[in-house]
Amino acid sequence: MAISTPRSAPPPRLIAPVVSGAQLDAPLVSAARASRGPWKRAGMRLQHNRVAMGALTTLAAIVLIAVITPAVIAIDPLKQDLRASLVAPGVDGHVLGTDHLGRDVLLRLVDGARVSLMMGVLAVTISVVLGAAIGLVAGYFGGALDRVLMRLIDVKLAFPGILLALVIVTVLGTGLDKAMIAVGIGALPRYARVVRGSVLSMKHDLFVEAARSVGATDLRLMLVHIVPHVLGPIVTLATLGLGTAILATASLSFLGLGAQPPTAEWGLMLADGRKYLRVAWWLAVFPGLAIMLTVFAVNLLGDGVRDALDPRMTSSTD
Repeated sequence: MAISTPRSAPPPRLIAPVVSGAQLDAPLVSAARASRGPWKRAGMRLQHNRVAMGALTTLAAIVLIAVITPAVIAIDPLKQDLRASLVAPGVDGHVLGTDHLGRDVLLRLVDGARVSLMMGVLAVTISVVLGAAIGLVAGYFGGALDRVLMRLIDVKLAFPGILLALVIVTVLGTGLDKAMIAVGIGALPRYARVVRGSVLSMKHDLFVEAARSVGATDLRLMLVHIVPHVLGPIVTLATLGLGTAILATASLSFLGLGAQPPTAEWGLMLADGRKYLRVAWWLAVFPGLAIMLTVFAVNLLGDGVRDALDPRMTSSTD
């Protein structure tokens, strides 16, 4: 009788784990994302915001028209033709009609875009430079200097911005430069308070203490190590504040305290067109539409910049 020997058990199979292509690429994607700086990531988030990019395109078109048109075509927004006064839009080659002195409304709108945008940008620049400087000094040094500067800012906040601008223009006199200074000073507190809060939250961080330990001066600490970290809130506020500045300067011109005749400025054009609203509606409607479109585009762009620079906002581009 044959004796059967027990069969040996088959060796265990080694099953290799299935790794997808996405898992293989994950370290590379993570490294690529880590290599992007915060500003580059913010720019990519802004590019994927269709509303913000549409607003940026609209604003860029307005700026290009205001800058390039006078350089390419010889326009004279002050040229008068009393025989063609109050011509309706589309008549005799005047696309947007003429005013009571026969001046072409379209040419004055193009020239007024340059004046209005320049006033808004310079007013915001004044606010950013002065406000950021006050907030930086107050937040970094603290103590009595901080208390004095912030109490002055609190006093300024007790007055509405447009009211303070009216007071400043009344004291300094009328004109484009006076209006820009008045609007810039009126919007100063918001930048000072935001910058001060950011500086207070980071002046004792490790990277600042490390720079201080190797002998960095207070000026270098503020300008090299702290200011780059507060640029995000400043850029956001400045973008949103541009629309407010354009409206404020147009309001002062509308009241006769900003641009003076015969300057082609949207607020001044709106004030002149108000007198002929019943007989020449286009004199007030087109400057008003220009102000509305520009401010609307700036506000939408400001919202997009705020979302792009917010570290809490994430998207597929990150």
